[in-house]
Amino acid sequence: MRSVWLGAALQALAARSPLVLINGVIPANACRLVEGVSYGCGPRQQLDIYIPWHAAGAPVVVFFYGGSWRSGARADYKFVGDALATCGYVTVIADYQLYPQVVYPGFLHDCAQAVAWAARHCTPYGGDPACLYLVGHSAGAYNAAMLALDPRWLRAHGGSPGMLAGWVGMAGPYDFLPIQTRAVRPVFHHPRTPADSQPVVHAHTGAPPALLMAGSADKLVDPRRNTDGLARALTAANADVQSIRYRGLGHEMLVGALARPLRWRAPVLRDLCAFLDRRREAASTRVQS
Repeated sequence: MRSVWLGAALQALAARSPLVLINGVIPANACRLVEGVSYGCGPRQQLDIYIPWHAAGAPVVVFFYGGSWRSGARADYKFVGDALATCGYVTVIADYQLYPQVVYPGFLHDCAQAVAWAARHCTPYGGDPACLYLVGHSAGAYNAAMLALDPRWLRAHGGSPGMLAGWVGMAGPYDFLPIQTRAVRPVFHHPRTPADSQPVVHAHTGAPPALLMAGSADKLVDPRRNTDGLARALTAANADVQSIRYRGLGHEMLVGALARPLRWRAPVLRDLCAFLDRRREAASTRVQS
């Protein structure tokens, strides 16, 4: 009877929020966690920091979650902080203001402000600001792409894309005009959406190195138009870009595969860390030379 009750409870919990389950299996001592650090004045301008034990001069990853710029919370992505911190990265997961509180480009300013905060303040947490990366999923991948490719946003907060050692986009929308999703249209001022709101138009020589990841079964964000399209644009600009397609992974499972119970689905974490490590080695080589 107890096992039947427990199974029913877990099923109900999973139906309510799968993230509750995958976050629930994270060991309490997996890493150090500093929560609710303000990078701005608003209630949504806060971040959590996941710190590897004995971190000293560790690479820093700023992660942006998705949710169509309308939903999401940093606490839901503890599994991402756990995954990257246990691989040796000081990981910053930042909230940002959402629609209808802000529209484009308000959330980009929040993200840029969080990155600028991480660059200035990561050292006391064991991070190395010279090895700073952006990682994002879905709408968060769009945010990361815009910060990495369009200098307006980081420049407005005292930085530049040149401060980034690289960036990773997971299932990101990089070329989505005209906007088909009704819920997203007001976020981007439809029908007067600025053409330069699209990451693909900002591909240029000298852009920070990029890793673009997508699942072949993604039905929400077309990987052929978005991931492949941005990869082609960056390649044409002679920028450093790598693209990986995961057979059978859908939109949410691409980031879900970072969680401990789901890593068997695909080597997403392995490939992500391999990219970050290669870029760190390249940055160190340039400094030494």
